[in-house]
Amino acid sequence: MPSAVRSPRGSSALRFGRFAAMGTVAALILIAGVWASWGTAQHVMLTKGRERGTVEVTRCAEDVCEGPYAPLSPGSQPRAKVVLDDTVAVERGRTYTVVLKPGGAEAVRSGPAGVLYAWVPLGGALLLTSVVVAGGLLRTRAAWVLALGGAGLLTAAFVAL
Repeated sequence: MPSAVRSPRGSSALRFGRFAAMGTVAALILIAGVWASWGTAQHVMLTKGRERGTVEVTRCAEDVCEGPYAPLSPGSQPRAKVVLDDTVAVERGRTYTVVLKPGGAEAVRSGPAGVLYAWVPLGGALLLTSVVVAGGLLRTRAAWVLALGGAGLLTAAFVAL
């Protein structure tokens, strides 16, 4: 008849292995979320020395909108056309404050809406990580904190845009 008592050494090694594996997966998801967000967020959040201005959207096609750029920061030059991602709730005929990416005519929205939109990938990563933390690490409180943080970030970005 099999024994109902488990070996303490075997189960603790399995628990540690699961904790290490799921902790690594959770950390990688969060790192990927920050990495994906930082590509845009650095331009929006660290604006010192960058060209800031406004874009009046005159034309939208496929995934981009474009329009003339009017500078607001010293040293910035007006441009006949800059490109703005259409995925950031951009409407034709409206004017948006933007920050230009260095070395090109690509602009990203600035202000609170731009900051929140830049961090949307992190919000999704927080939601995904909460599932890993709850299921793999069995840390439900931490999972709720991660899930609420991700949902709050995504909701704030949706409302701001």
